Parts: sequence; C-alpha cells; structure tokens
Amino acid sequence: MSDGGAWQGNVKARLYERVRKRGYDSLTAFAEAHPTASLVELADELGPDDIAAVQVFSGLVAEAERSGKVTRLVRGQLVRELAEALPDGWPALLDDEARFAVAEALGLWSAYTPETHEERVRKAGDALLANPPPPGWRPPGPDDELLLTLLPDEEV
Repeated sequence: MSDGGAWQGNVKARLYERVRKRGYDSLTAFAEAHPTASLVELADELGPDDIAAVQVFSGLVAEAERSGKVTRLVRGQLVRELAEALPDGWPALLDDEARFAVAEALGLWSAYTPETHEERVRKAGDALLANPPPPGWRPPGPDDELLLTLLPDEEV
C-alpha cells in the first residue's frame, strides 16, 4: 500500500463489495470465517493494495456496535492476537521469550479494544497471567469456553 490506495475512493463501499464478492453478507461473517487470521491477513485477502487492516477493524467495530456484540468482537480480537503471537499455543513456561510474546499479544489486544471495554480487557489479561491456561491452549474462536468465562457476553 505504498501508494496510499487504501485511502482512495469510497473505502466502505470497496470493503463491503469485496466481502459480498466472497459470499459473505457482512464483514463480521467474513472475519468469523477466518477466526485466527490477523487483521492484516484479512485486509490482504480483501485487497492487498487497497484495503488496510485498520479499515477492516473499523468496519468490524461498527458492525459489532450496531448488533450489540462488541464483547464478542473483543474476544475475537484476542483470538487473532494469540494466534499470531503464540502459534504453538499458550507456553508451558513463561521464560523471557514467552513472557514477551504473551505481553505483546495482550498489549496489541488492549490497543484494539474499544474504550467501553478497556477495563474488562485489563482484568481479563490480568486473570490470564495470574491463572494461565493449560500449555498449548489456542482458542479457536470467540466462543472458546475460557474466553467466555473471562469476557461473558454482557454489553457495557
């Protein structure tokens, strides 16, 4: 995207045209069909030269707010961050390297969290660190049992 193509023209129209072209009726449906893909990977699949990850996330937030499913979106984003930072799942031992990977995933998750959910995300991250999941844990999607315990579907 060195030429700035992602910011040319009607971004929303282009985004939704690409989603529909792939057989999905919403950006959320597209993203949920790829639950462990990063935002960059989702953007690249929709248009490597003219769709940016931030545009995908902005569209996902807008849809989540309209449908009252922001908490589900937040859990889904943690799945994406963990998949990227911890491809082999939760580490058995939190040595320096593993601690950095976990901190990176939780930090990016927090950065992508809508303001309404920041406190809940902070507490959920603290809970994961205080009571780590079993080694190798890799949530497959936003409905993972542990994630539902950490962030139940109550909208704030």
